Amino acid sequence: MAPRPLRSGGLRHITCVALFGILASAACGGSGPRPRPEDPRTTHTADGDSVRDIHDMAMWESLATRAAYATSARTQSLKFILDTEDDDRLYLLNSNLWDLHYSFVRAFIDPHADHARFNEVQYRTPGRRFLLGTVVHYLDGDHWTFELVAGDTLDAERIAFLYTTIRAHTFFGESLRFRPSSPSQEAAAESVAARLPTLSMNAVNADVRYQPLVVGDAYGVLRLHRETLDLATLRPNEIVVTDDVPEEISPIGALVTSRLQAPLAHVAVLSRNRRTPDMALRGAIDDPRFTALEGQLVHLHVSPQEFTLEPATLAEAEPTWANQRPRNRFVPTLDARETAIVEACSLHMDDVESAGAKASQLGELCSIGPDLVTPGGFVVPVHYDLAHRAAHGLDARVAHILTDPGIASDTVARAAALAELRAAIQAAEADRTLVAAIRARLHARPASRFILRSSTNAEDLVGFNGAGLYESIVVPADASEAAIADAVRRVWASVWLTRAYEEREWYRIDHARVAMAILVQPFVDDIVANGVAITANPFYEGRPGVFVNVQAPGGSVTGARGDEMPEQYLVYTWAEADEPELLSRSSLTHGAPILELADLLTLTDQLERIHARFLPFYAPSGNAVDVEFLLTRQHQFVFVQARAYHVEYGDGQTWRAPNTAPWFGDGPVR
Repeated sequence: MAPRPLRSGGLRHITCVALFGILASAACGGSGPRPRPEDPRTTHTADGDSVRDIHDMAMWESLATRAAYATSARTQSLKFILDTEDDDRLYLLNSNLWDLHYSFVRAFIDPHADHARFNEVQYRTPGRRFLLGTVVHYLDGDHWTFELVAGDTLDAERIAFLYTTIRAHTFFGESLRFRPSSPSQEAAAESVAARLPTLSMNAVNADVRYQPLVVGDAYGVLRLHRETLDLATLRPNEIVVTDDVPEEISPIGALVTSRLQAPLAHVAVLSRNRRTPDMALRGAIDDPRFTALEGQLVHLHVSPQEFTLEPATLAEAEPTWANQRPRNRFVPTLDARETAIVEACSLHMDDVESAGAKASQLGELCSIGPDLVTPGGFVVPVHYDLAHRAAHGLDARVAHILTDPGIASDTVARAAALAELRAAIQAAEADRTLVAAIRARLHARPASRFILRSSTNAEDLVGFNGAGLYESIVVPADASEAAIADAVRRVWASVWLTRAYEEREWYRIDHARVAMAILVQPFVDDIVANGVAITANPFYEGRPGVFVNVQAPGGSVTGARGDEMPEQYLVYTWAEADEPELLSRSSLTHGAPILELADLLTLTDQLERIHARFLPFYAPSGNAVDVEFLLTRQHQFVFVQARAYHVEYGDGQTWRAPNTAPWFGDGPVR
């Protein structure tokens, strides 16, 4: 992964190799620009570098590109430049050749342009020479928009002027709308609403049909599931099409949902961790492309812009199947000697073997600083889970499940045996001394209710996320010892949920070395939002940032509810000032914002600090942190979880952007 720019003395890190994240070729010995005519403007044709007018769809399609780093699928985009010092001349760029405004300006208008200064002046200052942006055609919905980068501070009058100009020079001018990409641009557009037709991102999203969550290739037998999924019947060599978005999914070849997904929902996070394709296609369950191939071996290719589905042969599929599953067995570290119930904030990353990964990483969060708030709480170590099994002879049941050939070969029989084991764990009497100690700690803390959260040594690890595999139980502060005992045993028993077992089995994790600690936390009340963020830009490596999904109370970011979309921001952090790009408003708020801009910027700063603290523990396999948080009515973020995350960039999403002139190098796309 390209180095992440860091703040230093109020400025982002700048080097010769990565000047504002962009290779400064002149200073670093890069090759010179390609030869060009003395007056390049005389050569502007549809087959050249730019045009002034786009007359028809054929001309548009010869100039527009299908960018792999686009935040929306099924889009065509074209960069434009308006030169205010050349009689407001409009350049509509051939964006298959020029995907940076700066590259074109240096090649054809100002050969002495400095990239860092260009970025600062031409996107942020009132006295700029160039007005820069992108025209986008959203194929789903047939929407035509012009857009500015999220950090562009162009005033409302000149945005309206751009609309008038582009409209006059394009065949689709009557359909053209301005799509604000940030809250400040929304405000600017509202001030000139009578002269500037706009289109919100939610209006665009309402027509989206195809949503790639995890790109890649999969081979498998195509199965259409119109009813509730039975996880015990799913196979790793199946491509599963569902009517709705499942709350959970066992290891499969690929997932296709017939409704849009929340981008950071558990099923999407699990699919990314498994590196198995995941996509949404509205109405996929009845789409002829899928129904015609039901029950057949197929090849599914999910790309950032489109997908393909075609029949496949066993010879084509077997190499992919062989490479999907980890080759080596993983034995989790386990320490059952620790018997003390400890405060969560006293833990660190090296306590996973006794306190589990969730609790240990929460403790590491606590140590970042007092202004980074967590719910705190206390931890019941894994010792008590193992002691409960041993005291009631349950180890023999576990051993039988792990060694019986019939159970190993029959997923239905295995699901039944696991259900019997869970029932036995929940029926056995819990250690009364332990239950009394937990109850005393609950009574000593000022909260109305508490949540008992799973914290095994086989989840939230680098390479094994385990999102949503285990159970967490809420109890009131005045819960009886019987209610507390029931909650504790349910959390312990969730080690043996079918979804958890099958996920570990696929990753060759030694089940006998898995045990459950319990993180007991005060339930955070009076919240106005819940959210998940990853500390990387999942669309393009060349523009570092954080990806934030947040939802209003009553909705969930990590749960999956068909077509329920969160508020989404991609906040670019590579430049001097953070640049929030609005990707969607919540489907539950009727367009009203959940996060205020000040809250979003505060959150971004805190996420960067979490990234800096955790990444040394995760590198090189993890390149980001997956963070869950709550926002209280007092505008305080409460961080409830942090774990390793890996963003895998495909073709066109890596540090060197495709079709960028080599002498200008790679870096943030403008």
